Amino acid sequence: MIALIDYGAGNLHSVENALRAAGATDLIVTADPDAVAKADRIVLPGVGAFGACAAALRGVDGMIDAMDRRVRQEGAPFLGICVGMQLMADTGVEMGTHAGLGWIAGTVTRLEPTDPTAKVPHMGWNDVVPVRDHPLIVAGEAYFLHSYAFEGADVIATSDHDGPVTAAIGRDTMIGVQFHPEKSQAYGLAMLERFLTWRP
Repeated sequence: MIALIDYGAGNLHSVENALRAAGATDLIVTADPDAVAKADRIVLPGVGAFGACAAALRGVDGMIDAMDRRVRQEGAPFLGICVGMQLMADTGVEMGTHAGLGWIAGTVTRLEPTDPTAKVPHMGWNDVVPVRDHPLIVAGEAYFLHSYAFEGADVIATSDHDGPVTAAIGRDTMIGVQFHPEKSQAYGLAMLERFLTWRP
């Protein structure tokens, strides 16, 4: 069973449709920590501000404990998308400083391009450039929409927006992508297909 976490802060319908298009059959959209604790794979979407998403996730009683146990202790494959990826970090500094899950060492900070033609948010199609081998991430083009980006450890791929911007992070059974696979057409669907069969 694949659990797509519903905590009121994700583009759930589009992500659900993309996962089904990629081949997910046993998929549930859930806010139930007990279901997450039993899931074979877990997907955490996220759209909006880091602090609001972190507060919404913490507002689901028992959810973070269930995620932590199932992913970090028991090794279930996990995919964080956009702010869902950013929440894997220690902290985010959007509208104040907020604690993340602390799964991957790093901070989510505002994009500050020096080139005035490089607008924020970073929006649209851009290259995904692997910086180390990972079975889920290949070179290609994906769709981005974000004003804040992860800086820290375990970077798998970058993009370029007046300098390198983290496009994917991960270690062990966890991966996070800054881009939106559900909006990235063939590239995104292929990545989700790989996630559905990933045996880390």
